Formats: sequence, structure tokens, C-alpha cells
Amino acid sequence: MFNLRRSQFVQVFNNSPDETAYFRMLLNRENITNAAVMIQPSLISYSFNSLPQPALLDVASISADRILLLDAYFSIVIFHGMTIAQWRNMGYQSQPEHQAFSQLLQAPHVDAQMILQERFPVPRLVVCDQHGSQARFLLAKLNPSATYNNSIDMAAGSDVIFTDDVSLQIFFEHLQKLAVQS
Repeated sequence: MFNLRRSQFVQVFNNSPDETAYFRMLLNRENITNAAVMIQPSLISYSFNSLPQPALLDVASISADRILLLDAYFSIVIFHGMTIAQWRNMGYQSQPEHQAFSQLLQAPHVDAQMILQERFPVPRLVVCDQHGSQARFLLAKLNPSATYNNSIDMAAGSDVIFTDDVSLQIFFEHLQKLAVQS
């Protein structure tokens, strides 16, 4: 419910009526799996410490030493944490002693290419770095649990979302109040 409320199917701000009709038509046309991805995108985390694994759609999933792959059906975002982006820019992936880093960089691209090949309409591929201008494609889909109002409990290397939108926690608290209110 939280993600549906934030999706382009309900929030039509910044979309033309044609775009809104297009998105809703595709939602009606697709199977349940794809429709679920349209409403609640999937987020996969890649790091040195573990195999690729699902991550929470939350700003707390952002870390300087992670790569995130967001599948939002209409767009695929490969997001490099700050440390990963710096190492990539220094060219560590082309040095033979950093073969593991090269494989870590390639893994989300391979997974994204598989999604791009099998999906129609073909989603937009966005490759971005933490604090870069294109990072907005990821940040717009994440739960704003750390905003400019409550950034005290942030982990190092994490991000803050500058929004007035409510977090999942506040959304659930409001639902609980409505449920017990008679």
C-alpha cells in the first residue's frame, strides 16, 4: 500500500495525462510478477562481503562500499556507493590484483542486461554514483527513513533524502491510529 501510494499510478504529479494512461495500461496488461515490480521495485545489493542479496527499499540500504541494482520495471538503476565509485574512477578494476573488484563491478551490469533483454518495453538503464545527479532515480523510489528532519541515526556512508514525504514507519503509525479509531 505504501509503495502504491508513492507510485506513478496514484501520484500523477509531473506526468502528462498520456503518460499516466500509458503507465496504467501497462499495469493492466502485465502479469502479477511484473505488476508487483511496477508497484514495489526490487533492490539487489552487491558487496565484497556477500553474494548479491535483496535489500530493503530504504535509504539505509545505501552504503559507500555497495553497488545497488534497482529494478523499477520502467527503469533499471545501477548505483555505486561513494567508495566503489572512487575506486572505479582510479582504475582499480583494470589492475590484475583487484580482480574481485572488477567482478563486483561487472555483476550488476550482467544482471541488468538480462532484465533489459527479456522486458518489453525496454526499461531505461541509469548508471550513477552516490551524490551524483542521476542518483535521484534511485532516491525517488526509496523509503525516506533518513531525511533532513531526522538524520541523527544515520550510518556512515549512508544518504539523506530531502523530502517532506512520510516514511514507512510514519505511514504504519498513521494506519494503526486509523485502525483503532472508532
